[in-house]
Amino acid sequence: MRNQQTLASTVTCSGVGLHSGQSASVTLRPAPPDTGIVFVNRSADVDAYLPVSIEHKIPTELCTAIKGNGFQVQTIEHLLAALSGMDIDNAFIEVTATEVPVMDGSAAPFVRLIQSAGIVSQERKQSFLKIMAPIEITDGSKQVRIEPSPTPRITYSIHYDHPLIKTQTYDYDCSVGTFENEIAEARTFGFLQEVQALWARGLGKGGTLDNTVVLSGDGIVNQSGLRFDDEFVRHKILDLIGDFSLLGMPFIGHIVADRSGHALHTRLVQQILSQPDKWVLLNAESSEVTVHSNPYSTSRQPAVALQAS
Repeated sequence: MRNQQTLASTVTCSGVGLHSGQSASVTLRPAPPDTGIVFVNRSADVDAYLPVSIEHKIPTELCTAIKGNGFQVQTIEHLLAALSGMDIDNAFIEVTATEVPVMDGSAAPFVRLIQSAGIVSQERKQSFLKIMAPIEITDGSKQVRIEPSPTPRITYSIHYDHPLIKTQTYDYDCSVGTFENEIAEARTFGFLQEVQALWARGLGKGGTLDNTVVLSGDGIVNQSGLRFDDEFVRHKILDLIGDFSLLGMPFIGHIVADRSGHALHTRLVQQILSQPDKWVLLNAESSEVTVHSNPYSTSRQPAVALQAS
């Protein structure tokens, strides 16, 4: 078990929202132990706080979004993946628009932002949700499950009728170094006809070849090429890591996904929390293993309330 971690300083970056096309800045601030990851809206007279939680997820088509306390924020998965992948447990996030900027389409710019801020260990131990029995979600040929494992792992498979993808499978052992080197740089991708259809619907307004890998009939449109031969499946793992941040704490288990996506990822998070008989909460602070019906313990709320006062 490790101690909780937060940022050593406040850092900011700016970019454009993938779907809205709006310019936005993101500011990451240190947060006290047991805060979790919390979005902050400072545009009103009184600061509003929105914890990253499956309880606040709202239906979206092409990204992950949360809403509550009078505001919402979308396309949060790449930023959340960076925070999770770098073992940041507590942070306040301020976004000047309703969508997190896409940056280069990967989590790497956010990883560099976190590294520039520095990471500090906190006095409290981090709790972990340990899977004790399999939990699975299926939707036709799409499926995702989590099963017991001594360490956190993700195995992801995708299948596309395209010569650059076909079937790709990647096995990821969750660690900071592996995330930085193997996952963070993988960019979001889409097929040319799908991108054009999004533009026709008024979506994807911020999408460019600088932040999206666009596949043509037999190759990619981007002249810069791919960062990895299997960049596509690596990006799906990146998305899953971000989506699983809605669990509220790190997990210990093996996630196996096949043809999955945001919707199934978050449905699995919901199923995990609805079946507390299939997991235990490892609480190193008290040296106890407890069965808990909701990992969002009330201990997080006072930390947020204290900051708001």
